Amino acid sequence: MTAAVLTFPRTRSVRRDGFAGGIAFAAAVFMVLTYSQGWEMPLTGASGEAADSVLIRTLFLPAYGAGVLLLALGPANSARGLIRQPFLLALFAIACLSLFWSVAPDQTERRIFALGFTTLSGVVLAARFSWARLAEVLASAFALLALASLFVCVFVPSVGRMTEIFPGAWRGLWVEKNAFGGNMAMGAAICAAAALLNPRRSGLWWSAAALSFALVLASTSKTALLSAMLGMAAFLLVGWVRRGPAGAVAATWTTAVILALVAGATIFASDAVFGLLGKDATLTGRTRIWSAVLRQIAERPWQGYGYGAIWTETDPYGPLARISQEAGFVAHHAHNAWLEQWLSMGVIGLAAWTGFFVQTFAANIWALYRRRGAYLALPFFLVYALMTLTESVAVTYNDMRWVIFVALAVRLALPDEPAEVTTRRPAAPVATPGTSARWRPRQSRRP
Repeated sequence: MTAAVLTFPRTRSVRRDGFAGGIAFAAAVFMVLTYSQGWEMPLTGASGEAADSVLIRTLFLPAYGAGVLLLALGPANSARGLIRQPFLLALFAIACLSLFWSVAPDQTERRIFALGFTTLSGVVLAARFSWARLAEVLASAFALLALASLFVCVFVPSVGRMTEIFPGAWRGLWVEKNAFGGNMAMGAAICAAAALLNPRRSGLWWSAAALSFALVLASTSKTALLSAMLGMAAFLLVGWVRRGPAGAVAATWTTAVILALVAGATIFASDAVFGLLGKDATLTGRTRIWSAVLRQIAERPWQGYGYGAIWTETDPYGPLARISQEAGFVAHHAHNAWLEQWLSMGVIGLAAWTGFFVQTFAANIWALYRRRGAYLALPFFLVYALMTLTESVAVTYNDMRWVIFVALAVRLALPDEPAEVTTRRPAAPVATPGTSARWRPRQSRRP
């Protein structure tokens, strides 16, 4: 009698989300689309005069509801993510406390409410979805935005193209071309990450990435083009590092050399760099805004003027009036995320934002060498970091970029999802004619 060796093939367990998972995915995509604000300009017009109206604020409420729904589907994981982000909690706490010294308490109170739900939306995205699924949520939203922008640019040029400043430049669903190009630059990197993290649908997501990059070119925004190239360079860096120890060492040293060369060129040949980017020495008036903002910061460096309180105040002798007078035009934000936090929440708010940014940067570096989520997190982080230098994109309410930054930061703080490849446990041994019913493990050898 010879004993039969029964073997059991390895099977791939497929995570089936079912109805609840489909609802969560749809709610997440809807939420990101709402925070993209791509619907505001077609609704209110290019002037943006109604952008802060009661109607617009009301239309964000369904996105808040979607965030609450996703929170209800996974409250424990959301709590774990928040506990691991002390600087994010501190940021929100400081924004709330700034109500007590705000120059416009009613504006600060209302915007803290919006900031809380916007930040919560990022947290629940990280808590609910794995890296691969999160990439598809974001890529789905950006693909829809890219298709809608392409449609209005081609068939409704009065909406999709600029008419006064930079006439003919594509602006898609947004007020101006730089916002359009910047969003498409982020979309190109995110769709490329979705293609690598979801090989079965890679063709779809590579097509979306190509479309997004083409729309960056159509926007004629050199800053957006630089952002898109930086995102793709980060994408290639992750792939190079993940090839093995030798690739990681080579990629690290090459990146260090390139960064040193860029820093040297910016310091010692700034005029040439600005010319390459199509900018003047004032960065299209931004340096005048920064100078004016710094003068107002010097008046209240420790506490600031209150979260969201500056840019809609009507006091003819208030800080906004003084900033606008010095800058030569009415500014709508500080055009720098770092100065924005200092201006609104003082030194302690700036310190909390710096801590959150540094923590996320360190998590991205760790992910570069250790985690598959680096394909999604690192390119977006670098594009976002570049944007913080010229745009107020941090700690912003009702803003897609802040939602994504929070989502990736919290996802980096959570452990990776379990591997989807599992080994099915053996069933009970089955006797066959002429064999013994004794079962041998697969690794045993025949006599």
